[in-house]
Amino acid sequence: MKNDRCIVDGRAAAMLGYTLDELYAASFEWRGMVKPEDIAGMDAALAAHLADGSRSYEAEYRMRHRAGQWIWVQSRGRVVERDAGGVPLRMLGTRMDISARKLAEAEIAHLAFYDGLTNLPNRRLLLDRLHHAIAKAARSGSHGAVLFVDLDNFKSLNDTMGHDMGDRLLEMVAFRLTEVTRETDTVARLGGDEFVILLEDLGVEQQQAMGNAAAVAGKVLDSLSCCYVLEAHELRSTPSIGVVLFGTEHHTINDLLRQADMAMYEAKAAGRATFRFFDPHMQVALAASASLEADLRHALQRDELRLYYQPVVDAAGRVTGVEALLRWQHPQRGLIGPGEFVPQAEKSGLIVELGQWVLEAACRQLVRWSEDADSARLTMAVNVSARQFRHAAFVDGVLAVLDRSGADPRLLKLELTESMLVAEIDEVIAKMTTLKAHGVGFSLDDFGTGYSSLSYLKLLPIDQLKIDRSFVHDMLLTRHASSIVRSIITLASSMDLDVVAEGVETREQWSALEAFGCHAFQGYLFGRAAPAAELALEHGKAVLPGDDVFCTHKEAAPAAMLDLSI
Repeated sequence: MKNDRCIVDGRAAAMLGYTLDELYAASFEWRGMVKPEDIAGMDAALAAHLADGSRSYEAEYRMRHRAGQWIWVQSRGRVVERDAGGVPLRMLGTRMDISARKLAEAEIAHLAFYDGLTNLPNRRLLLDRLHHAIAKAARSGSHGAVLFVDLDNFKSLNDTMGHDMGDRLLEMVAFRLTEVTRETDTVARLGGDEFVILLEDLGVEQQQAMGNAAAVAGKVLDSLSCCYVLEAHELRSTPSIGVVLFGTEHHTINDLLRQADMAMYEAKAAGRATFRFFDPHMQVALAASASLEADLRHALQRDELRLYYQPVVDAAGRVTGVEALLRWQHPQRGLIGPGEFVPQAEKSGLIVELGQWVLEAACRQLVRWSEDADSARLTMAVNVSARQFRHAAFVDGVLAVLDRSGADPRLLKLELTESMLVAEIDEVIAKMTTLKAHGVGFSLDDFGTGYSSLSYLKLLPIDQLKIDRSFVHDMLLTRHASSIVRSIITLASSMDLDVVAEGVETREQWSALEAFGCHAFQGYLFGRAAPAAELALEHGKAVLPGDDVFCTHKEAAPAAMLDLSI
């Protein structure tokens, strides 16, 4: 190593597009083939290894291929010979072409901040920009505005013309929104048919700012109300828009989005196809939230909560586990899905108690299933909210539930969301590691839709990634979505992680996912969420509605009906 001479074999030469003879005939200088900006990191990794021989050398950098492009290389090695003075003489190692993995990482990293369908900023990027806009307005005295845009009757379009047409419309809406706003404005998609526009520098005077915001809202209204031509069909769709100003007063991000949302519903109540500014009198809606919270507390006391279970199956259609899903059996309103009460529980902090109840109920069900050979090995996935996970007593609470119930921790899988990785990563890792040591598994839910920090991902003791249903839905419709699904599966494979595809509704999706290398699936094709007593389990196979027993051959399985009530 004193002369920094590098000797490679034929495979290393071929990786760069050369034969071994060609490479040595060219008198190559290996450092000269490394991309200049990567040399510092490579040298730092080498210096760390030389300073501490117990640590292996490992670095990732780019090298110039014979054809001219850069390829990513993973280099690993260790000093194997030193002189009497301890000076390194010889080092052995390997190089691996990781270009495909890096490409997959880049595609997934893009999803951290941009919507996969429209390529607009997603919620995370919007929140970041809104945070800076609020601070800037407070300093400069200039007003800004948030416009909440919701498409009228979008669900009817999806139901009558199909999701593919709905997605095409959303793409056209995104394009029109960017056409009528400034480059300095932010147009983001929150999800579904909800878009948010962030306007800055609208003027120091409130009336001037209100006039400028109204002008933009009018342009959006006119543009989105124009006819859409989709595959020879002429469609008309109008938006309802809520507008809220912000300036030097104290504002929080959640308040602004909630107020813009309230104003949008006022626009819908006014007949749709219009816009409304937020009025402080709309705060009466908060009373309804307080009422919901009170009802929810009673629900815990009166045993009104229920767990439903949706099967997870393997490539042969055999049920290998379930995901526990929360429902509320309201005495007046009937069965309520989590979307109607979990956000309020999150906001109020009641989610910690709800989460504990879910964990208790899920573990008791695991114990009951352990008494039957057909269900004894079923795994149980339980969703954990960010607020619940960050609670100081979370780890002790999980271990206490396992101890009280007698459930096998190896069958329990806690599903985390990517939002948990935003802050306090060391604490996250510590909690996961503690539970992992007791046998509890971890799954990263809705992977790719939020904060996909790949540098953190490799540090976390994750067992499984769950591909979000939106990608599964789109993968047969767009090459972009198909590439994302492929990339996630490739990334998981390279990190020795299991993958579950959510939202599988058709045999075509199932077959495509299998071809991509996915081996676990969840969705209406294999079964709807149901109470434990109604969950169809027979010799480890799922039962579809209307069938006797789910066939292990996909050709024999009928298409499942999509139940939007779940």
